[in-house]
Amino acid sequence: MIRQFGGSSAIGPGVRDTVIDTISTEIAEGEERIRLEVADGLAVLTLCRPDKLNGWSWESTRQLGLLADRIRFDASVRAVLLRAEGRAFCAGIDVTGPGGAITGGSPAERTRNYYEGIRWVHERFAVLARLPQPVVAAVQGYCLGFGFELALMADVRVAADDAVFALPEAGLGVAVDAGGDLRIAREAGAGWAKYLALTGRRIDAATAQRLHLVQLLVPGEDLEATSRAVAREIAANAPLAVQGIKRAIDGYADAALPAALDRVAMTAALTLTSEDCREGYTAKAARRPPRFSGG
Repeated sequence: MIRQFGGSSAIGPGVRDTVIDTISTEIAEGEERIRLEVADGLAVLTLCRPDKLNGWSWESTRQLGLLADRIRFDASVRAVLLRAEGRAFCAGIDVTGPGGAITGGSPAERTRNYYEGIRWVHERFAVLARLPQPVVAAVQGYCLGFGFELALMADVRVAADDAVFALPEAGLGVAVDAGGDLRIAREAGAGWAKYLALTGRRIDAATAQRLHLVQLLVPGEDLEATSRAVAREIAANAPLAVQGIKRAIDGYADAALPAALDRVAMTAALTLTSEDCREGYTAKAARRPPRFSGG
């Protein structure tokens, strides 16, 4: 039996002007960013806006946390598959989506509001990362910015041979705001984290596998079958043992993460309210090199 979630409740949009609606626990029909299906011990989370290259938004973050909470308390779920429709896993922030610019009565208040917004994003992402059930990510095409950071929160990553990974934020004048650089440092070492985050360079799937950012590399046509097989292999094992192993490894690997993420949130808030951020996005839209001033 398959249970589907996320498509029949008529409520207001998850982002009202620039305020994140964190109270609603429903997803309005036609507003789905992520779809959840549960069958035979496996929960499948699908990024479902292929026409937008599954671009990320405040509403995507809200739905991710909401659906992860549903998975957490579903005793029938033994493993999770995180996948995406279309030719990209997630190409980063959806700059056309509502709620992109948080406002404030003063520069200080605007910075504070961004800081709280980014902390809220960290909390929603943590709901996925800290699920008792292991998460397997299936990545194809562009996996950039927030998309790369989302994939890094999975326990195991399977990539198609056409996958491309990057953290382009510094070239736009902003910080890597969801902790992707920290997770790269954990998996590949501090030098590679700095290299990728400071340059914004793209790497192919083979390089990502060599850096231990991807565990399996497969032809594109095999991505779905292989990632499902891995998730089902995990799901077939003893749940208490599987969940205990995940908690123990995460407890060791993520020991310094909470304090580092708080620094990330403050850096993100400062950069998102900077003139360099404005210049970075303006230059990208105009397809010209940015002229950063440091302000």
